[in-house]
Amino acid sequence: MADSSTLVSETGRSLLADSSVLDSKIIETSKENVFRAAVLDAEEEMPQIETRVVLVQEAGKREELLKALEEIKMPYIKTDTIEELGDSDSPEFETIFVVSDFQAPIFGNLCRADCRVIGPPVVLHCAQKGEPLPFSCRPLYCASMLNLVLCFTGFRKKDELVKLVTLVHHMGGIIRRDFSSKVTHLVANSTHGDKFRIAVSLGVPIVKAEWIYKAWEKRNEIDFCAADDDFRNQFKVPPFQDCMLSFLGFSDDEKANMEEMTEMQGGHYLPVGDERCTHLVVEESTVKDLPFEPLKKLYVVKQEWFWGSIQMDARAGESMYLFEKSESPDFKKSVSLLSLSTPNSNRKRRRLKETLAQLTRETDMSPFPPRKRPSAEHSLSIGSLLDISNTPESSTANGETPKSCARPSKNSTPLPLKQSARWQVAKELYQTESNYVDILTTIIQLFQVPLEKEGQLGGPILAQEEIKTIFGSIPDILDVHTKIKEDLEDLMINWTENKSIGDVILKYSKDLLKTYPPFVNFFEMSKETITRCEKQKPRFHAFLKINQAKPECGRQSLAELLIRPVQRLPSVALLLNDIKKHTAEENPDKITLERAIESLKEVMTHINEDKRKTEAQRQFFDVVYEVDGCPANLLSSHRSLVQRLETVALGDDLCDRGEQVTLFLFNDCLEIARKRHKVIGAFKSPHGHTRPPASLKHVVLMPLSQIKKVLDIRETEDCQKAFALVVRPPTELNNKLLSFQMTTEDPCKEDWLKMLCRHVANTICKADAENLIYVADPDSVEVNTKDMDSTLSRASRAIKKTSKKVTRAFSFSKTPKRALRRALMSQSATEGRSPSSSESFLGSRLSSTSSLAAVPSPSLVSLPSIFERRSHTLSRSTTHLI
Repeated sequence: MADSSTLVSETGRSLLADSSVLDSKIIETSKENVFRAAVLDAEEEMPQIETRVVLVQEAGKREELLKALEEIKMPYIKTDTIEELGDSDSPEFETIFVVSDFQAPIFGNLCRADCRVIGPPVVLHCAQKGEPLPFSCRPLYCASMLNLVLCFTGFRKKDELVKLVTLVHHMGGIIRRDFSSKVTHLVANSTHGDKFRIAVSLGVPIVKAEWIYKAWEKRNEIDFCAADDDFRNQFKVPPFQDCMLSFLGFSDDEKANMEEMTEMQGGHYLPVGDERCTHLVVEESTVKDLPFEPLKKLYVVKQEWFWGSIQMDARAGESMYLFEKSESPDFKKSVSLLSLSTPNSNRKRRRLKETLAQLTRETDMSPFPPRKRPSAEHSLSIGSLLDISNTPESSTANGETPKSCARPSKNSTPLPLKQSARWQVAKELYQTESNYVDILTTIIQLFQVPLEKEGQLGGPILAQEEIKTIFGSIPDILDVHTKIKEDLEDLMINWTENKSIGDVILKYSKDLLKTYPPFVNFFEMSKETITRCEKQKPRFHAFLKINQAKPECGRQSLAELLIRPVQRLPSVALLLNDIKKHTAEENPDKITLERAIESLKEVMTHINEDKRKTEAQRQFFDVVYEVDGCPANLLSSHRSLVQRLETVALGDDLCDRGEQVTLFLFNDCLEIARKRHKVIGAFKSPHGHTRPPASLKHVVLMPLSQIKKVLDIRETEDCQKAFALVVRPPTELNNKLLSFQMTTEDPCKEDWLKMLCRHVANTICKADAENLIYVADPDSVEVNTKDMDSTLSRASRAIKKTSKKVTRAFSFSKTPKRALRRALMSQSATEGRSPSSSESFLGSRLSSTSSLAAVPSPSLVSLPSIFERRSHTLSRSTTHLI
């Protein structure tokens, strides 16, 4: 008799042993412990047992199995029936049967005979890993659920549960009746019960029974693992499975949004009062009493339960979110505060005034009375939006307490009842700074810290790149303003008229210059990221709903809170100007305040300059994405986009006459692109951003140093808004004339030509940019714009395009020159001329296409005349210019 510790196999190296076997052998093991010494002595005298493999029926016909057994050096035999194997019960052999079909009758016979049975995937798996065949007291078909410990809940039909357990065992999984920390997956048929609640709290994946069935369908895939996240997430139990939800107290838009989210998360919604409803979600800020007496089975929960379930990707426990009517004094006080918008008696108004006065005394952090300048009370400027007095300071309850909030107020020094105007404005600067620090603290502790937290239930809500894009340098900005607030508090506690407020701002001007530009410049990208993630990620949408409803946010969204850094510096500058007005001329702080204001203006100027550079870089990349085939060397740190101009080509050098051409003027080069005839598909980046398809095709990237002259063509009846460029590429001996007609009113032709010449002059290091412009008559350069929009002109352009397509269709290399030569050869052959040496060589290369060349084509016949006309026109115009 073998000891239970030897159940893994004789080598002890297999990982496929079912630990449930050990549990079933506990009683036998305890009995054998009495005779352990005798058993060990007996094992030493027992002969070595040889292991052999029996390939049953179809398994013996698979060549890959035979090769796999040879790789692991395992002897095998083939058989069609068990009866053929007479010595299957011989003690000299440890026989392992390989069966391809676990539904076949022979499989049942082997199981009843208590034989070791495995499937072909197990053999292939062991050969791939270089491991010996496993020992298992149960039939083992594959290793798809190797090392997985499963627990079941909510299943009422015994036959279904037995089938699922059998499949799990066949795939190498382990079953536990009771839920414990060792369970890796909970298979749930219901969202009720203790097992479900424990799995949610521990973050254990909860899946449907379909997960097991689909994994069994993939049993023959050697590298498949049922625990793979992408595969498992297809069968996760949605948060609102088996839930019937109703919504009370929400606006129509909110209700429609929540009903849509309910169906997305596996639930259903019903009208309020329906007896089938399992959960009534209540907006606690608007609903104070239920319109009906709820049934005992109905959960009446706050909306935080709804959004919390979506955020954690599992149904949250209802006990923490039950809606209850409160009769506490605090509740009565909040009801009285909510009565501002309703008609009240004088008694209620007097009580409200006393309550507000009490709240003001309790929440005032500073030792100063909560007064404001009369001018500030009626101001609605952007800067005054920061002067909120109802920003709760309880935001520290959800994380570490910042220095600014942890530091006690120094209110021990008594102050006179009446202070100067300079003191009043300085006090307002301190109060707004304190509120601003509280807002930044709320952003970090309520939003950023939870999003960055590791081990979130349901996995990370956002990727780290998205979190960084949304919050940017907010922590650095908070550190700077926390120090400014502390210095202002010290200054106000020990106030004298000679105290310097400007020194406080100057002390941190370099830090402000370092921290603000990165955030302000990418604020629009931050808002776009919030909007996109909220639409695409329901868990992030739920996260925002939960946290934005908390009192720390003051009923403001995350995007509205993030705009405060953009508004803060202009607000501080206005307050410093106000302080300077109330500062005496002989006060040394007068000059210091001027310097502080200038330092803030420098920061804001730097922000605006960086923002312009950022916008220019975005325009730069827009050009790259818009122009198909744009050269990579266009991207350069010293290069910037100056102007974009829409034109029509008047010549045939770059493209066909009449084609729409876009000129991108950079500070040192000119990108010329034409409109695409066929738009390609949209571009999708790895982050999911979809860009529009490229609408332009690259023609040439021309350095401005190649432009020798800029021709301003005189305006005539037949020529309107035309100009030309005389260029000489480095590979050409003669100049080329590129003529265009402007199709837009902005910029005007004069401004465009001056702008172009100025950048050309800068590139070639010349001071006289005006000397690059020459005035020319349309006839002298053979430029005419009269027929550009005519029907004949459009038909001519269409014929040219068709001609090119036909020409390329007859050329395997799609090179027009070869098509032209082919046309000339076919023409000379029909006239009976003997080909020249070059033509003979060309004919030998194109002998396989002689039949194609002999086909008459109007486009091919017209090519020589078109080529001669273009060459003649180009030579005349170039000679005239030279």
